[in-house]
Amino acid sequence: QVQLMESGGGLVQPGGSLSLSCTASGLTFMMHTMGWFRQAPGKEREFVAAITIGGTNTYYADSVKGRFTISRDNAKNTVYLQMNSLKPEDTAVYFCAARLGRLSTSGYDYWGQGIQVTVSS
Repeated sequence: QVQLMESGGGLVQPGGSLSLSCTASGLTFMMHTMGWFRQAPGKEREFVAAITIGGTNTYYADSVKGRFTISRDNAKNTVYLQMNSLKPEDTAVYFCAARLGRLSTSGYDYWGQGIQVTVSS
């Protein structure tokens, strides 16, 4: 059974930083592209960032480019999302996801349950 478990969410002030982690089990982690998505209240889920199997290539949504960094540790079956210069509009439930194959903004096979990130003063 595949499980993706996010951690690290919470409340942060505008301009602050937060780091999310997602640990995977039940799959061959190093064969999966990993991604982060988010869903704000009343909005559809949107792509945030993705990282290739070896971690050499990344891709970001324009809204987070230059502020967020995705990384992975294949030895720990874990993908990270470092979020800096956070804005109120970054408030959302953040999901990690895995897909077998190359980097993409869609077509993910497995999803975590999500974790709340709130940016507010």
